[in-house]
Amino acid sequence: MLGIRYLSEAYDARESGYPGGVSVPALVDVPTKKLVTNDYQRLTLDFATEWRALHRHGAPDLYPRALREETDEVMEGVYRDVNNGVYRAGFATTQEEYEDAFRAVFRRLATVSERLAGRRYLMGESITEADIRLFTTLVRFDAVYHGHFKCNEYKIAENPVLWAYARDLYQTPGFGDTVDFDHIKRHYYQVHTGVNPTGIVPLGPDLSGWLTPHRREELGGRPFGDGTPPGPPPAGEEIPAAGRP
Repeated sequence: MLGIRYLSEAYDARESGYPGGVSVPALVDVPTKKLVTNDYQRLTLDFATEWRALHRHGAPDLYPRALREETDEVMEGVYRDVNNGVYRAGFATTQEEYEDAFRAVFRRLATVSERLAGRRYLMGESITEADIRLFTTLVRFDAVYHGHFKCNEYKIAENPVLWAYARDLYQTPGFGDTVDFDHIKRHYYQVHTGVNPTGIVPLGPDLSGWLTPHRREELGGRPFGDGTPPGPPPAGEEIPAAGRP
């Protein structure tokens, strides 16, 4: 569709010699093949607000106006200590940096676990942007961050609340059907040569647990609020068997 081989070409089309490096996610304009934005903190929020006219019929409101202030506060802590925290631990160059990041990761996970003990989702009865952002780290945690980034106080599978919550989301349309564990592991263990110079990709962990009952439905709630779930992935975008439990 874009007619380019590397994402860097879209960056160069926007600004030759862009000094910030190439990163994803990135939004690219198809007609001009130019980068529009790589502001990952705002990108999905813009989709939820500025692009509503292009949403499918029945698309859930993932950033409800009445909850935005609280949602932003929750997401800020999750991003700083969990989403970004695992990277700060994994790429630390001193013991002190690593230990500070490590402790922040597990302090925030404890806070999140306490919040989720009595509510199905971070903001209450329905999925919001906050859940999506937390899920992206939780789903990679045991497969990658626990070992590769040395975030090994415990596995998510060893925390009853977070493990049930992560499985609940994984088994919800739009979550697990977009997760390729094989790709996740190969990317981290083969690309980060400074952390894993051998490039060896571990065979574990066992993924079958992702499909086990979680019982989070007993907390009630409506996963998609007044909206409807997304359909299955389009033909050709299904996750290969190697990447599924």
